[in-house]
Amino acid sequence: MALQQNTDRIQTTHIGSLPRPRPLLDAMKRRLSGERHDEAGYQALLRDSVAAVVRKQVECGIDFLADGELSKPGFFTYVQERLEGFEARPARRRRAFQREIEAFPEYYAEYFQQAMLGAAVVPITPVACTGPIRYRGERLVQIDIDNVKSAAGALGVPDRKIFLPATAPSGVGGNEYYPSEEDYFHALAAELGKEYRAIVAAGLLVQVDDPALSEIFADPELDASQKRRQAQLYVEATNHALSGIPPERVRFHTCYGINEGPRIHEADLADVIEYVFQINAGSYSFEAANPRHEHEYHLFERVALPPGKVICPGVIAHANNIVEHPELVAERIVRYARLVGRENVIAGADCGFSSQAAYRTEVHPTVVWEKFKALSRGAELATRMLEIAPRRGRRALT
Repeated sequence: MALQQNTDRIQTTHIGSLPRPRPLLDAMKRRLSGERHDEAGYQALLRDSVAAVVRKQVECGIDFLADGELSKPGFFTYVQERLEGFEARPARRRRAFQREIEAFPEYYAEYFQQAMLGAAVVPITPVACTGPIRYRGERLVQIDIDNVKSAAGALGVPDRKIFLPATAPSGVGGNEYYPSEEDYFHALAAELGKEYRAIVAAGLLVQVDDPALSEIFADPELDASQKRRQAQLYVEATNHALSGIPPERVRFHTCYGINEGPRIHEADLADVIEYVFQINAGSYSFEAANPRHEHEYHLFERVALPPGKVICPGVIAHANNIVEHPELVAERIVRYARLVGRENVIAGADCGFSSQAAYRTEVHPTVVWEKFKALSRGAELATRMLEIAPRRGRRALT
């Protein structure tokens, strides 16, 4: 059995980010705004916060767990902390999401003021490459590794059940320095790969987060051939960054958005699945509880899962405060298990619950833990259901 496959039961996981506790948010905000702060005290608070969030995951029945991304203010800030050669570009826009905003301007004007943008500890500002790229995050990633390993080890969780998220090359920022996109992504992948390998060398799983892959297919300025070319470039860059890492030590995540909204201008899973499966990973996670995408399990009636691979479909939502009934969670799991094999389905979440360090998150922290309990109970129910009900045969790729 591959490292991430199920053996005797359906396992559970999530995408990584979790709401940060208020004291940590306050300390992070002071630190990032340049105010005087006690660095040793901040690091101690971070360690304690990671220990607490790891304990909560274990108590809720999560099998593959993470540090909650508690050290990361957000991926744009993370990029500037860990990679040289980038500067803030406030005017840079995500074209794919802009189409959604333009379709519902009143909704998003209110949403951004009250949710992500208005509640973040630091401004959410895109970045662009303006000089040679060099990885400088060795100390920061080691802090993340040490904190999560210490917290999980104290609870008897083995290293092979711990993952740390890291951004995909496509999610870093635009290019204003290298002569071509190919040169840019080649240089970026070579440096990002240093973080991936540090995580794996510590005995953990690395999760590559790549929401930009799905965004390509919702970009109104790209024609079909341009979308295919851009997607292939992203895949090649990610695999270059993963070179030398066994696929079974890698998780790959793509999604459509971190927000609650109409979400009508999004790609379909069918648009991106062939590129997802080209990534040299052991498991692949994607949104499947989102009402815009829940029906897409039917895709696996005609698309075969590559041998030895695992899917982690979202069976709980990350963008609403409704706690899913365990029987619904089980039903969602079973749909996939009967198509791709019960050993090849890990129960997951649609996306992270706090992709930015923010005082207000889409799902209230107390609700997150109830969702995780429902996830665990649903996986238990699905395990029993799959012991009784035979699974249907898989169909070949058409």
